Amino acid sequence: MGGLANALQRLSAGLNRVAMSMAMLAVVLLVALAAWQAAARYVLDVPPAWTEELARYLMVWAGLLGASCAFHAHADPTLFAAGRTYSGPGFRLLSIARALGAVAFVTPIIWYCIWGLNGQVMSGYIARNSRIAAETLDVSMGAFALAVPVGFGLIFLHAIAHAVRELYTESKG
Repeated sequence: MGGLANALQRLSAGLNRVAMSMAMLAVVLLVALAAWQAAARYVLDVPPAWTEELARYLMVWAGLLGASCAFHAHADPTLFAAGRTYSGPGFRLLSIARALGAVAFVTPIIWYCIWGLNGQVMSGYIARNSRIAAETLDVSMGAFALAVPVGFGLIFLHAIAHAVRELYTESKG
């Protein structure tokens, strides 16, 4: 069991580093696009429409990737805020409850991103968005819709890694 807990922790930490880098890149691009939009609007008097739309989608990607990083770092909003500073006998139980609560919350989100209400993949959130093109960009909305299952999939993985770590620590110690 220790090998599984360690492998999950390494995978979670590695994906967290990638998500953090991608979220930071999205924020930098978002700021650059907003600056270009402002300069084009007020200095050049010719604002491109695509910058607003791309900035909106980058904000979604940055927010969902950032949320997964916050969850990994235990910096997310939680009902068990005292558990961050508390290390008494119930700490492991609170940590496991937090992880299982997150799994219970994100599982249906991930499910319906892939499968629709009728159980068909072609009616899931990603497939429905893949059939639509962005308004001003020549890109499928599926590229932007992927932010939801990616962000919540990372939270799911981090939650499982946290739970397994705490369960292993409890049974070992």
